[in-house]
Amino acid sequence: MTRKGRRLLLISCAIGVLGVAAGLVLFALNDTIVFFRSPSEIAAEHTAPGSRLRLGGLVKDGSVMRQDNAHVRFTVTDGGADMAVYYEGLLPDLFREGQGVIAEGVLLGDGTFRADSVLAKHDEKYMPKEVADALKKQGVWKEGEATR
Repeated sequence: MTRKGRRLLLISCAIGVLGVAAGLVLFALNDTIVFFRSPSEIAAEHTAPGSRLRLGGLVKDGSVMRQDNAHVRFTVTDGGADMAVYYEGLLPDLFREGQGVIAEGVLLGDGTFRADSVLAKHDEKYMPKEVADALKKQGVWKEGEATR
């Protein structure tokens, strides 16, 4: 085998190994990737039950029901659609009605969302980029406007 042929074989093998490694990494990350969705997107896309995702929007006024210290039901809205959320655990201190929230969890078969974690904004001007974009698309939230 000539020098040029060996070099071509070495480069081909290196590219093949890198391709296999990239494929394995993407396959391993497939189960851990969580996509952000607004209630309107979930309704429009008919997201399959059991899907793990992040739900973002505003906590609907009058929707928070505390069953005891650790069990809470509330509704997340983006102005176009609402989604009932069930959460078992301690909520962030800044969690309240009318403010931005992101809940990570699983969509259940009955159309409710079981959250594993809930994140609330940290001050009056903060809104997660994905939530702000979704609310802007719905015409509910405008730049520079405080959302309680």
